[in-house]
Amino acid sequence: MNNTGVKSREDWIYQIIINIFLIILALAAVMPFVMLVSSSLTDEFYLTRFGYNFWPTKFSTYAYTFIFSKNGTYILRAYWITLLVTVIGTSLHLIVAPLLAYPLSRRDYKKAHLFTFLVFFTMMFNGGIVPSYIMWSKVFHIKNTIWAHIFPGMLFNGFNIMLYKNYFANNIHPSLLESARIDGANEWQIYFKIVLPLSLPILATMGLMAGLGYWNNWTNGLYYVNDQSMYTLQQLLKGIIENIRVIADMAGGNFPVKDIPGNSVRMAMAVIGIIPIMILYPFFQNAFIAGISLGGVKE
Repeated sequence: MNNTGVKSREDWIYQIIINIFLIILALAAVMPFVMLVSSSLTDEFYLTRFGYNFWPTKFSTYAYTFIFSKNGTYILRAYWITLLVTVIGTSLHLIVAPLLAYPLSRRDYKKAHLFTFLVFFTMMFNGGIVPSYIMWSKVFHIKNTIWAHIFPGMLFNGFNIMLYKNYFANNIHPSLLESARIDGANEWQIYFKIVLPLSLPILATMGLMAGLGYWNNWTNGLYYVNDQSMYTLQQLLKGIIENIRVIADMAGGNFPVKDIPGNSVRMAMAVIGIIPIMILYPFFQNAFIAGISLGGVKE
């Protein structure tokens, strides 16, 4: 760009190339979802015969009718369980994880190195699935409860703790905390009135990651939940993807196996599972951008 503020020919060419590149990336992200929706709205016979397309070969809503006509109660219950798990799990994560990470970031905390090592150790070694199952199911008795979807593996994640710790250590200046302490603030006041407001970027980012993790998680349900009334949406979706007869069993045998739209039902269930998070994602994204735009300590 020249001194007059008018873009040169090279600037226009550069801008066009960048725009084309970004359009290609956007299409690469959108096209799989378009194909997913199209496949869920395609008649099973045509989907099997002609394969997947970006536009339904023969439009049909039978897959959705099949799912909701006899299994609507299961889907709605799974939606409710998944939403409840996501809200509770994300909220607890944003409370517990920063509380553990903040003392580890303090240079004046004498045992910070010891507890940091213990957290880091859990990232490198663990007892395995069997001891974890015994601990959560036999000691804490969370099997077939909503806590089985929340606690194991997600809430107390060493990697997340280290991310919080590094952010606190690098972005919360010790002189700011010392100034607050001189003014009479205690540790809880410093944490809630200074540390957390300055940590909105990491809280928004980790909250988004935790929320998506809880919404998409199905492994906890696989290990600790065998009560169908406690299935999450992803657990139900996994069962359907692995074995389409699950739907027929839930429908009470009212559908002959030959009438079950296998591929289109799988696509329809994927659409059902992803739509809510797509609706909510822009709100999380706005919170993330708002947190990033906030300033911090300036010297």
